[in-house]
Amino acid sequence: MEEDVLDARRVEAIQDAVEAQDAARLDELLDPLHAADIADLLEQIGPSDRRDLLRLWPNGIDGEILSELDEAIREEVIDQMSPQVLAEAVRELDTDDVVDILEDLEEEDHDRILGALAAVDRVAVERAMSYPEYSAGRLMQREVVIAPEHWNVGQAIDYMRSNESLPDQFYHVILVDPRMKPKGYVTLGRVLSSRRDVLLREIEEDSFRTIEATEPEADVAYIFNQYHLISCPVVDENDRLVGVITIDDAMNVLDEEHEEDMLRMAGVGDEASLSDTVWEAAKGRAVWLFVNLLTAILASSVISAFADTIGQMVALAVLMPIVASMGGNAGTQTMTVAVRALATRDLTAQNAFRVIRREAAVGALNGMVFGLLMALIAGWWFGLPMLALVIGVAMVLTLVAAAAGGILIPMGLQRFGIDPALASGPFVTTVTDVVGFFAFLGLASWILL
Repeated sequence: MEEDVLDARRVEAIQDAVEAQDAARLDELLDPLHAADIADLLEQIGPSDRRDLLRLWPNGIDGEILSELDEAIREEVIDQMSPQVLAEAVRELDTDDVVDILEDLEEEDHDRILGALAAVDRVAVERAMSYPEYSAGRLMQREVVIAPEHWNVGQAIDYMRSNESLPDQFYHVILVDPRMKPKGYVTLGRVLSSRRDVLLREIEEDSFRTIEATEPEADVAYIFNQYHLISCPVVDENDRLVGVITIDDAMNVLDEEHEEDMLRMAGVGDEASLSDTVWEAAKGRAVWLFVNLLTAILASSVISAFADTIGQMVALAVLMPIVASMGGNAGTQTMTVAVRALATRDLTAQNAFRVIRREAAVGALNGMVFGLLMALIAGWWFGLPMLALVIGVAMVLTLVAAAAGGILIPMGLQRFGIDPALASGPFVTTVTDVVGFFAFLGLASWILL
């Protein structure tokens, strides 16, 4: 067994140690693991095994493990920690990690966490919690390395060597004026590679910018990704420095945004987790299953309107699912591209017409290719040339509609302040089904009967 890998054999050995109440063996198995691996272990095992493990390993959970845990089980783990262990774990964390934990806990549990902090840290966390949820103020850490803008490299180095309260990790020295307004920053690499007499302002980075504390965290992640930032100062309404956001926090937001988009597009809620109970999982999915049911009834009403046509030609009932399936897949493809482009701001009002025109052309081209293919198959299958024509034309119309709907619906939902990842799926499916069935059955009624 490798020293520091969480694999199936180690998980089995850990469970055996818990079952045997062998605390020494459990320590031996868990100590080499990274905090993220221990968090994964706690998420993978069942609630009963998790409780038994925590009882046998009462002093093992530290701040790093807490910050790595999925929010779905973090509260459960905290509830089983003694006040002393919890206090020690929380003291290890930067303020942004403490805020992240508090956001996922019930209000009545906040006092337990805040009470474990030193007075200065508690004030910093409470100030961060006063900012709007999902804002830069919640995301930032208060621990910042600053230097007056007139200092030279030697003064900065001497200051950092003598300061015992520097953050564990930082990337920039932020230059401020006497009013604590950030004026630039210098990377540690430039500081260490420059002569002591070089002024800090002479080696400032060109990438310097600031973020307001009330800025939405999604915008923060976009800025980091767009401008390749490593860290960024956060300012209050008076442009005074209040904290800093680092790249790891920004990328966590980006990952969460991607995960939420995937879950929402699947209609399972943006907080779905394997740790959810049966009731929680069912409740989270029921809403969009109900919406899908309503849209499916709408599509079925189109079929019902052509019941006589279907009754006169059974072949139409055989071919209808093919039209619907192709349209649904084409719509989902375009919708996925559109939702992602909206999230990354690549799709804007300025280029919308060009993108819509391109997607419609893609739909038309695929419609002609697969319409011709399906026409050949239908003609050979049923021996009716006009039926082959009907399904070929219907396929072109359906795929064009799917492409247009797949991009127009997400854009329209965003325009009205609705998350396109959350609501696009059922509406795109409805459009493709309604257009597909109407085109296919309408053409059949007109041409064949």
